[in-house]
Amino acid sequence: MTEVVGGRHRKAEPTYDTPRTPREIYTVMSGLMIAMLLAMLDNMIVGTAMPTIVGELGGLAHLSWVVTAYALATAVATPIWAKLGDLWGRKGVFMASIVVFLIGSAMSGLAQNMGELIGFRAIQGVGAGGLMVGAMAIIGDLVPPRDRGRYQGLMAAVMPIAFVGGPLLGGFLTDNLSWRWAFYINIPLGILALVVIWFTMKLPVTKREARIDWRGAGLLAVAISSLTLLTSWGGTEYAWGSWQIVGLGVLAVVATVVFIWAERRVDEPILPLDLFRSRNFTAAVVLTFLTGFAMFGAVTFLPQYQQIVQGASATDSGLLLLPLMGGMLVTSLLGGQLVTRTGHYRSLLIIGSFVMAGGLFLLSTMGLATTQLTSSLFMIVLGVGMGFLMQTTMLVVQNSVERRDMGAASGAATLFRTIGGSLGVSLLGTLYATHLQSSLTDQLGAAAGGQVAGGQLTPAMLAQLPAPIREAFQTAVTGGVQSAFLWAAVVALAAIVAAFVIRQVALRSAADGVKEVVEPVAV
Repeated sequence: MTEVVGGRHRKAEPTYDTPRTPREIYTVMSGLMIAMLLAMLDNMIVGTAMPTIVGELGGLAHLSWVVTAYALATAVATPIWAKLGDLWGRKGVFMASIVVFLIGSAMSGLAQNMGELIGFRAIQGVGAGGLMVGAMAIIGDLVPPRDRGRYQGLMAAVMPIAFVGGPLLGGFLTDNLSWRWAFYINIPLGILALVVIWFTMKLPVTKREARIDWRGAGLLAVAISSLTLLTSWGGTEYAWGSWQIVGLGVLAVVATVVFIWAERRVDEPILPLDLFRSRNFTAAVVLTFLTGFAMFGAVTFLPQYQQIVQGASATDSGLLLLPLMGGMLVTSLLGGQLVTRTGHYRSLLIIGSFVMAGGLFLLSTMGLATTQLTSSLFMIVLGVGMGFLMQTTMLVVQNSVERRDMGAASGAATLFRTIGGSLGVSLLGTLYATHLQSSLTDQLGAAAGGQVAGGQLTPAMLAQLPAPIREAFQTAVTGGVQSAFLWAAVVALAAIVAAFVIRQVALRSAADGVKEVVEPVAV
């Protein structure tokens, strides 16, 4: 049965089963939390291992691409996994994404050079796109928005736990075994997730004709990839005015325009543009984009500063990230409880956006003499701001759409958060690499500076270098980190504007199976 929405035929709202008991929901949540831990733990483990990885394989200037390849693949795959879940059922699709993720993990651990590692990380990212959006959409299927804050608070707790345990585990494995175990460790955890999900996750099956918008997915992939390459290569690999960079810019614009045109003419769009009629949905998506920008930047560049400038080991740098993760953990749990009890979320978004921008600015002031205590306090500020935003924005997104679009809406939010991370790491990585090269050239000369910047130099090797070269490298890294966080703070100011745009709309208390009217267009 179909209905006409916006001039297009769409599947009518399906019939759903009776509301689940808390015990049933918590049982399903156990599998989701393991899978979410799998996806989040990987980024955190790799973060503290990254200085050793790029030093061993060569190419410190290409550090951002190990993260960018993962984030870019996740961004491209996210809407596809979301649509597959909408059309074919979430459980099977969710488990398939875990399998792809595990394949990518095993291959990444076997990488012999930077090119292989970047490619295998992309495979990991494809699987990760399904993990993130699948978990959020499944929660949306089971729990009405008014009660969702409590359960999403649990999911939010997984993130700081992964952020705490990941760096510690990554540092321990790097120091005591090999950085390759930062990838191999995913395999037993992934198998456990598959077993738990298979036996505990019982979801209502919605039978719908499977029609995937491959044209839209391809155009979206081209647009995102072109923009990411532009921000990553501009000013480093190629001059900003070169035909390569200009061509990427033109390709990104053309692909975006054609994508919008195509999505308005397909029955099952990969990204339903009707969703953006809601002011709250659009503003919340912008917030997720900016939060991803800040989160990926912090996780990528803080270990560089801690290990190279402050002299921490990989294990110690994991411990030094605890203030950031602790701030996120406390405010994520607190925010979820406040939303559940009061139904109010707008003030949390406004406070979180201000605090996040302030935390990024404080991190941009770190220098060669900054103590670990001072940098820890700065990280707490950033963590508090991000904790208020991470899950609350997803709640606003899901409360702004109908049940049938839950997967697509969750996918859109996850997509834009990942795009924010991908563009953030590539753009900030470009700024970091440019400043690093420029600073080393000024201090050591063009030949020596280029050799140090592009050579195989792990944090462990740094102590063996002559003092002038070591100090020059530490100064260059400090300046690069300062530049990256300062620009991240400038971008984060837009989050404040987006938070004020969001209106306080009552959270639905009825089961999501009851058809809801999407929030009207603001005038």
